[in-house]
Amino acid sequence: MSQPRPTCRGVLYIIACASSSAPLTQGLVMQAQVARWDVCVITTLQGTKFLDIPQLEQLTGHPVRSEYKHPEEPDVLPRADALIVFPATFNTMNKWALGISDTLALGLLCEYTGLKMPIIAVPCFRTGGGLDGHPAFFSSMAFLRACGVHVIYEPERYPPRNQVPAHVILDELHTLVQR
Repeated sequence: MSQPRPTCRGVLYIIACASSSAPLTQGLVMQAQVARWDVCVITTLQGTKFLDIPQLEQLTGHPVRSEYKHPEEPDVLPRADALIVFPATFNTMNKWALGISDTLALGLLCEYTGLKMPIIAVPCFRTGGGLDGHPAFFSSMAFLRACGVHVIYEPERYPPRNQVPAHVILDELHTLVQR
């Protein structure tokens, strides 16, 4: 007799930006699947250069999207119940806070922020390089937090690029979803 499958928590979009931390996305996907999420990966156009797209598609069973579809095309991904932006770049954080949706990734972030859906953002870029001291970044983080986005930014705890471990991100997500 077969064992009943544990129920799925829902659909999780992992939005990966162009970052040297992007290869860590695969580990986050696998741990999210163990936690019973149906995972879809969306990336920025530049992020496609940092990810193993065929591997992620095989792992998730979904296409990795980086561009908008044509209006007459069907949506190939199920609607998300939660989002994780990892790694989030300086550029993505600032454009998102301003409501700029000139890419699929930013469009989804703006849409789901407006829907008040559970979102976790993990900015990952080199600390001490100037970007982490730019006032726009801190303003954007504060604004996104005020909009309900859970931002995990503790570079002193996760040096050198705020590469927060997958289990910490997922624990935060599960706490956020249970609220």
